[in-house]
Amino acid sequence: MQVILKEDVVNLGYKDDIVTVKDGYGRNFLIPQGKAIIASESARKVLAENLKQRAHKLAKIKEDAQALAAQLEGVSLTIGAKTSSSGTIFGSVTNIQIAEALEKAGHPVDRKVIYIKEAVKEVGSYKAILKLHKEVSVEIPFEVVSE
Repeated sequence: MQVILKEDVVNLGYKDDIVTVKDGYGRNFLIPQGKAIIASESARKVLAENLKQRAHKLAKIKEDAQALAAQLEGVSLTIGAKTSSSGTIFGSVTNIQIAEALEKAGHPVDRKVIYIKEAVKEVGSYKAILKLHKEVSVEIPFEVVSE
């Protein structure tokens, strides 16, 4: 079944993308949650018209994302965490702590756009990926130190 996404869905697609999903996933999750609509012929025409009218707005959003990416290019973060004597963190460092550290550095970023590949459970250096736009992403190195 093909659906048109009404919002970004992780590991599936971005808003206004037409994607193919299994029937059960579409009918039981995406459509009832308001995350997608069925990609009928009339819905595709409406989407095409809306995209044509929003083209300049989307270009502006992409430019803003690229500007933010340029600002974040040289940023490196240090995050303090409570650790045991062996260097293991009590808990883990998540995208929330990274968003807070970025905000302290003067770069407010929504925590939902921050992705960390592996679980941060020990002191050391790691990388987080900020997906600011579907075509713009930035890699931010961060170091976890013991408090």
